[in-house]
Amino acid sequence: MLAMFHALADPTRVRITALLRHMELAIGELAVVLDQSQPRVSRHVRILADAGLVERRREGGWVFLRLAAAPGMEALLALVDSWPLGDDEQAAIADDRARLDHVREERAAAARRYFADHAAEWDAIRARHVADTQVEAAMLRLMHGRFLGHLLDIGTGTGRMAEIFAASARSVTALDRSPEMLRIARAKLADRGVAADLVQGDFTALPFGEEAVDTVVMHQVLHFAHEPGRVMAEVARVLRPGGSLLIADFAPHGQEDLRTQAAHARLGFADDQIAGWLTANGLVLESREALAGDPLTVMLWLARRPGDALRPGETLRMVA
Repeated sequence: MLAMFHALADPTRVRITALLRHMELAIGELAVVLDQSQPRVSRHVRILADAGLVERRREGGWVFLRLAAAPGMEALLALVDSWPLGDDEQAAIADDRARLDHVREERAAAARRYFADHAAEWDAIRARHVADTQVEAAMLRLMHGRFLGHLLDIGTGTGRMAEIFAASARSVTALDRSPEMLRIARAKLADRGVAADLVQGDFTALPFGEEAVDTVVMHQVLHFAHEPGRVMAEVARVLRPGGSLLIADFAPHGQEDLRTQAAHARLGFADDQIAGWLTANGLVLESREALAGDPLTVMLWLARRPGDALRPGETLRMVA
């Protein structure tokens, strides 16, 4: 408690804490909102982090910040909310929020530029298979009535899977290896009011402990893996007993240009390949579905880790 109050005994650090209640921010973005140099902001952040108030997470060359889930944090924030503010303090908070809105718009603009730059190549791939809306509808149908709990979206890309499953999950973690894609997903999900924890990481070495999540979704990501079996072993490691794994990827195909133009390491997967990797890692294939396109067929494989999906004190929240 003393460390927390000592860290907050500075107006800038109070402002940083207030801003992080609204959204995760990079140090550079905080510097813009606070109108201070990055070295100065970094020093304040270090003090807050040492006191256990703020967590730092590196994504490529960026460092993102969020409020820590520290003991006493809820009580501290409740105290802040109950505190009467003077006119000058209210004006300062309003100014900070206005600049925070500018940061949000910059993120959204960067996302729009990225989509515009890559629209042609994405559309070229989409034209070879059934519409994304059909794939998403099939995925939701397969997961209907399932307990999602803590959902991990591996290779989140633009965050679409996190978006469509968020309403049914207790919490969502969206993982991607690319810092650029995480920034796009962060802007998109914030714009749609979707709460998700965005994490940079590799699917061959997931940055989570054993049995950490209830559900894993991998949408059009396994074909980037040079070692799919290793990815499946990592998924099985972090999946709780009773948890579900949903994979959406291509059936075997001969579109060789996808190797060079889209970095696909695998040209689709056969049912026996998927079933073999699942069985080797203690997972059971429950159902499969084929969505035929021309020339690519999208496959959905739904698997489960045997066991009880619920923990003591947890309540069921099923996919509608």
